[in-house]
Amino acid sequence: MDPLALGGLVALFTVVVLFSGVPVAVGLLIVATGFLYVFDGPRSLQALPELFYGDLNSFALLSIPMFIIMGAAISSTRAGPDLYEALERWLTRVPGGLLVSNLGACALFAAMSGSSPATCAAIGKMGIPEMRKRGYPDEVAAGSIAAGGTLGILIPPSVTMIVYGIATETSIGRLFLAGVLPGILLVSLFIAWAIFDTWRRGAAGVALSGVTYSWREKFEILPRVIPFIVIIAGVLYALYGGIATPSETAAVGALLCIVVAVVVYKMVQPAALWTVLRDSTRESVMILFIIGAAGVFSFMLSSLFVTQSIAAWIADLEVNRWVLMGVINVFLLVAGFFLPPVAVILMSAPILLPIITAAGFDPYWFAVIVTINMEIGLITPPVGLNLYVINGIAPDISLKKILVGSMPFVLCMVLAIIILSAFPSIVTWLPDYLMGPEL
Repeated sequence: MDPLALGGLVALFTVVVLFSGVPVAVGLLIVATGFLYVFDGPRSLQALPELFYGDLNSFALLSIPMFIIMGAAISSTRAGPDLYEALERWLTRVPGGLLVSNLGACALFAAMSGSSPATCAAIGKMGIPEMRKRGYPDEVAAGSIAAGGTLGILIPPSVTMIVYGIATETSIGRLFLAGVLPGILLVSLFIAWAIFDTWRRGAAGVALSGVTYSWREKFEILPRVIPFIVIIAGVLYALYGGIATPSETAAVGALLCIVVAVVVYKMVQPAALWTVLRDSTRESVMILFIIGAAGVFSFMLSSLFVTQSIAAWIADLEVNRWVLMGVINVFLLVAGFFLPPVAVILMSAPILLPIITAAGFDPYWFAVIVTINMEIGLITPPVGLNLYVINGIAPDISLKKILVGSMPFVLCMVLAIIILSAFPSIVTWLPDYLMGPEL
């Protein structure tokens, strides 16, 4: 069979299997082993256990469970509500200040936890009821938190960036740096829209409802959130100061987060610590299982010459490179509607990276573009994980209202992609400045 036709058949079967409800990793293994057996013979299956193990036999992968423990330790405390309350106290007199507080709290908590659902849950539990009490429309209250939660996979330290680095064999340190300025850009666009929308609705007075805080009240909340922010700063300093590798830095960060959770938030019960370790283990195993299965899936595509044929076909199209990037963005956007970010990156990045580098695009710039597309997928149906998290927090707000409220922020993300396409140095400047240009 023609490799391109075979690739179409693989895509069809992959969609059918994944839509059947089986776990992503299991689905990828079913498709990979099935096609290898039929088109390459039973002998090709002998190498699969070694391939699966080989994709997991990497010291760099240790950073994934460590960063997940780091986020779980933070998520198990009142760090999210405290962070939200601190910003709310400082910004309460700003028009639209409560909305800005929520977005700022989402950005900071996302940087600490690296998890989009955890960010939505931690900030939404306090932010949504408070905004509704102050008179903000339901769709604005819910949509802003759903969108703010997506920042967890872009702002470092990001597990998604680690997965991209492993899948494409690019520097995880450079990837983290590449996400800093785009993350700030997205937060700025979100906040700009929030202030404009508040002004447009004539609701500037909503945030000025008479609630005031003394300077004492503003400062007394800071000691509860500063330790976590210091840990994040320390982790990044250790990583980029050449003191430790990403895996070593992640391990130290995880330990310090647990220590702060115990000392500052009195999380001394063994059951609470056990919950952190249990949930972290589950999420880590899930991601690592997908990584191993995606390695087998990639081997199948390469063994059947599907990957090479797709790359050659795209190269022969001779279209403008921005047209090519537009098509890739549409593909990533649609894939993000149905699959989790880790699965999309592991399945597509090894195929797309040679294509985009041949077209003259920077692989670190492309990582940010991929991640923003995945962020959009987190707040769009049919999967839209963040939408369901928000709906679980505020079940009386319909999914339709949450979706309507998040749509302006989707447009902000699209605008961010356009800005980063016009000015790619926003992504590449910081890594090149701190780490030197990559040879």
